[in-house]
Amino acid sequence: MTTRRRFLAAAAAPMILHADDKAGTKAPVLGEGAWKYEAIHDWGELPANIKWGNTHGVVEDSQRQIYIHHTVYRDSESPDTMVVFDSKGKFVRSWGKEFRGVAHGLTLRKEGRDEFLYLTVNAANPRMAIKPEMSAVVIKSTLKGEIVWKVQGPPDIEEYKAPADGPPKPYNPTNLAIAPNGDIYVGDGYGSYYINQYNRNGEYIRTFGGKGSEAGKLAEPHGIWVDTRAGSPVLVVADRRNNRLQRFTMDGAHIDFVTGFRLPCHFDEQKGKVVIPDLHGRVTLMDEHNQFIEHLGDSNAPNWNNPLRNQPRDKFIAGQFICPHGACFDHAGNIFVVEWVEVGRVTKLRKVA
Repeated sequence: MTTRRRFLAAAAAPMILHADDKAGTKAPVLGEGAWKYEAIHDWGELPANIKWGNTHGVVEDSQRQIYIHHTVYRDSESPDTMVVFDSKGKFVRSWGKEFRGVAHGLTLRKEGRDEFLYLTVNAANPRMAIKPEMSAVVIKSTLKGEIVWKVQGPPDIEEYKAPADGPPKPYNPTNLAIAPNGDIYVGDGYGSYYINQYNRNGEYIRTFGGKGSEAGKLAEPHGIWVDTRAGSPVLVVADRRNNRLQRFTMDGAHIDFVTGFRLPCHFDEQKGKVVIPDLHGRVTLMDEHNQFIEHLGDSNAPNWNNPLRNQPRDKFIAGQFICPHGACFDHAGNIFVVEWVEVGRVTKLRKVA
């Protein structure tokens, strides 16, 4: 029998404090109790030749450098999609021009003494000037962008075969997760809604999921995470259009659901706590037992496609998120949030309690 865990109901409005700030000039403080964060919007000293596009992914490496994966704004002089800052927000380097317009998922993993980035690159629109070999790919790279290996397109399996009277089934990967043994799970979040499993070398193992709302089926598996908090690994999928998380065994058998979400996008975990950016205007924290801790920066927008996402930056509201798409903890327990807005938005949530 399927079990369900539900979060506690969120407050009707976000908790935004401006302590000792009669002029309203200080950064807003989000959250309550032990989970208060100062919201520092537009973090990072972006060079003049780079203009953010949709900011999709964010990770921190062991040197405390912050990596941000974005699509690049249309009139940006630089086409680089990966931008790296030090812990103070000073620009370090950029690379990844070949992913302009299709940069999406971003995962960092330490392997021995080295660290690697795993990039999940969307399928290109035919109008985009994207090299065919860089569309709908999963890439393992060094921290400076040298490609170790890549897997392009879906696996050659029956689930993706074209019917006799139609086109092939769509494939458009969004994010991936890596198991302790090195196996890689790729979410086909904008395609046919499967999870495709590969070994550490990118060799195909199995496929599960597919479109639906019943147990074991998915509707836009946008984010994915291997949860090792209880010892034995469990695969957790941000089943976005079904407004839930879905948990699987590592070989793809359904375990249960975690409900109470709007449009969960992805995951990051630190010391048992998990941060989940939710495209419908908030960032959620949950505990070791998958129970709600706090919703941060809730815009309370009537629907997920907030019209502010297409507006200039001066229209954004301090202390409120628009469309959070990626998030990660840093070494000190602060949280970085990047948003799906046309001019990009990077927010550092500095922990103050």
